[in-house]
Amino acid sequence: MIALPFLKSAAPPLQGERLYLRPPQLSDYRAWSSLRAQSREFLSPWEPLWAADDLERGAFRHRIRHYDEEAAAGTAHPFFLFRNKDSRLLGGITLGNIRRGVGQNGMIGYWIGEPFAGQGFMHEALKLLIPYAFTKVRLHRLEAACIPSNERSIRLLEKAGFQREGLLRSYLKINGTWQDHLLFSMIEDDLRRK
Repeated sequence: MIALPFLKSAAPPLQGERLYLRPPQLSDYRAWSSLRAQSREFLSPWEPLWAADDLERGAFRHRIRHYDEEAAAGTAHPFFLFRNKDSRLLGGITLGNIRRGVGQNGMIGYWIGEPFAGQGFMHEALKLLIPYAFTKVRLHRLEAACIPSNERSIRLLEKAGFQREGLLRSYLKINGTWQDHLLFSMIEDDLRRK
């Protein structure tokens, strides 16, 4: 499928108590690059190596174009998190790797800027994204993976209702090294039981 920029199928904003989620835009560049630069040491242990030009405007423009193409193709729904009281960028969360057919599943990935970590913002973002994934995107299963030493992420996923399924050996190349990950999942029936 060819994604045409004028046929954006971006998701609508999702509104929470303290924050809202909306698709990333080119106008977010300054806030995004500033927060990412400020949080680099905090984020590096949990992310792929950053390209030399990662925080430059051209790389961000390419990132937004990629997000738009994935959204138009229906394979991802990327969002940035913004605080309600001042529209400050807090981080990002993506429902990606969406697979249709017999699977109807997707993978959640997220990051939070260091100044906002440990304040419950990502938990609120997950509480907004999970129902959206099951009702609007009509998925059956959500997955999330994290490095076994990432205790904050493990607690976050368990608090959000994800169940640990097992170990994915040498799953993703994080910070320059192939890393094992713990796989967590949630199915739509889990949400109904809450």
